[in-house]
Amino acid sequence: MSSKLLRLNRTMLGKLVVVAIGMFGFGYALIPVYRQVCEVLGINVLTQKGEFVAAPTNTQVDTSRTITIELDGNSQGPWRFRPTTRSIDVHPGELATVMYEVVNTQGRAVKAQAIPSYAPQSATPHFMKVECFCFQEQTLAANEARQMPVVFFIDPKLPREVKNITLSYTFFEIGGAFKAAAAPPGSAKNG
Repeated sequence: MSSKLLRLNRTMLGKLVVVAIGMFGFGYALIPVYRQVCEVLGINVLTQKGEFVAAPTNTQVDTSRTITIELDGNSQGPWRFRPTTRSIDVHPGELATVMYEVVNTQGRAVKAQAIPSYAPQSATPHFMKVECFCFQEQTLAANEARQMPVVFFIDPKLPREVKNITLSYTFFEIGGAFKAAAAPPGSAKNG
C-alpha cells in the first residue's frame, strides 16, 4: 500500500514540476509578446527602431500668446520680503516657478502668513497655483533667511485681452511674538 502511495506522490510531484516550469516559461514568453503587441498598437513605445523619438510636448500650452507676470512683495512685520525676480514671461498652460525671499530681521522666531492678490481681477480665476508658500503658515527662526517657491500656470482660457498679470503677496506676522521652544505645560511636542 505504501509503495502505491509513494508512486502516486511521485507522479503528482512530476506533474506539479511540469506545471511550474510551464508557468515560468509562459511568463518569460510574455515579455517579447507584450513588446510586439505594444509596438503594433503604438502604445508604451519608448523608442522606434532606427528613429529618434522626440520628448512629448504639452499640448495645453498656447505658444501663440505670451503673458507677462509682474511680481511684487509687501511686508507687514519684522522682515524683508521680496520676489527674487521682478517679472517673467509665460505662455498660457506653461508651468512656471518663481521664488520669493524672506529674511527675519528679528532676534526671535515669528509666525507669518502670505496673502496673494492679482491684478487685473479678471485674471484671478485663471492664475492656477500648484505649489505656494501661501498655502500654509510659515515659521521663521530668529534671523532666518529663506527662499520660497510659487509653482503656477495660467489657464489658457484667460481672456485674450489680458497681457499682463501682477501677482502681489502681503506677508504679515500672525499671533504676535512666537517662541518656537515654548510649549504649554503637560502638552506633547509634535514634530
